[in-house]
Amino acid sequence: MREMGLKVIIVDDERLALKKMEKLLNEQVELDGSLDLIGTFVDPYAALEVAKLETLDLAFLDIEMSEIDGFELANRLLEIQPQLQIVFTTAYQEYAVKAFELNALDYLLKPVNQSRLAITLQRVAVSATRTSEIDKEKVLPKLCLLQNVHYIDESGSAQSFPWKTLKAPELFAYLVYHHDKTVNKQTLMDLLWPDYDIERSTTQLHTAIYQIRKIIKEVGLFDLELKYKDGGYSFVLGELTLDVEEWERRVRLASVVTPDTLEQHLAIMALYSGDFLVEHRYMWAEYEQERIRLIWLNHVKQVAEYYASLEQYTEAMVLYQKVVDRLPHMEDGYFGLMIIYSKLNHQLEVRKQFQLISNKLLEEFDVTPSKELMDWYQEWLSGL
Repeated sequence: MREMGLKVIIVDDERLALKKMEKLLNEQVELDGSLDLIGTFVDPYAALEVAKLETLDLAFLDIEMSEIDGFELANRLLEIQPQLQIVFTTAYQEYAVKAFELNALDYLLKPVNQSRLAITLQRVAVSATRTSEIDKEKVLPKLCLLQNVHYIDESGSAQSFPWKTLKAPELFAYLVYHHDKTVNKQTLMDLLWPDYDIERSTTQLHTAIYQIRKIIKEVGLFDLELKYKDGGYSFVLGELTLDVEEWERRVRLASVVTPDTLEQHLAIMALYSGDFLVEHRYMWAEYEQERIRLIWLNHVKQVAEYYASLEQYTEAMVLYQKVVDRLPHMEDGYFGLMIIYSKLNHQLEVRKQFQLISNKLLEEFDVTPSKELMDWYQEWLSGL
């Protein structure tokens, strides 16, 4: 084994399964020497003790264990070593969605075979390379409007602004999103203080501007310049980037999903931390929130359809479920799940998804599913 190989542990309370995984990994070591098997553990608590003493890169964790299950063990290991990559092993496919929700790198269905393990290890290698490249890059502060108003500091950590009032962060978000454009004072007053007279709204605007300037200095975002010109205000970002613009640019420049571009698309999806200003509920942001959300939907569907074309159904299901969770009143996620469940011959799940979207549309909009979905469902029923 190479000393520079990825340091790996295996945890499984079934000794036969543990030995099988150990044998598969040792065979992989003989092929390319890229792994360093630190230990195998029947006792999950012993694995936790090792994690306190030695830096690890990768952990294969069985999910169904009697002492503590693999999900809890993963959380405890990540508390000790946040950089650790987790791969779950399980005999039950229904655990796979939860595995990905916990940001596991991969899951393996038992009995594990060498070819499937090789795919996992390739993902580990790609992830390690990407992490190394990111570590080498200079991290520039970034302004963020996805999910909420915040910023990324020079260490790459998300930070909140210490706002004292409600209107200052809304004014800040509006001007940041419309950066490099001068917004007239009256427009800002009508937007944020529509019920105030001119004198009072002017005072409120100046107070909010003062607070914004003060907080920019306080948090050290010296590239961010708030200018007053021609009776209005504008932000100049300097070297700062804006997360929503960066994400949208990457989506639009990305080529079609192929084996060579899949990792690029997964990285783009990871950049989308939440809907545009969704936590703040600013009325002026609603149209833009919907536009950006639909771009996200189209991108996620492309990746999900690619996974489905390779019969990697669990990966596709995870993405379609994300669509359902984020857009519960749109058919796309339910329809994608119905198609996959039909391929897996899970008839009850197909019916369940159809009923869920039918009920949603009826309750919220008093309509039935689209003709396309209804035709597909009737054709599926006739084939049973």
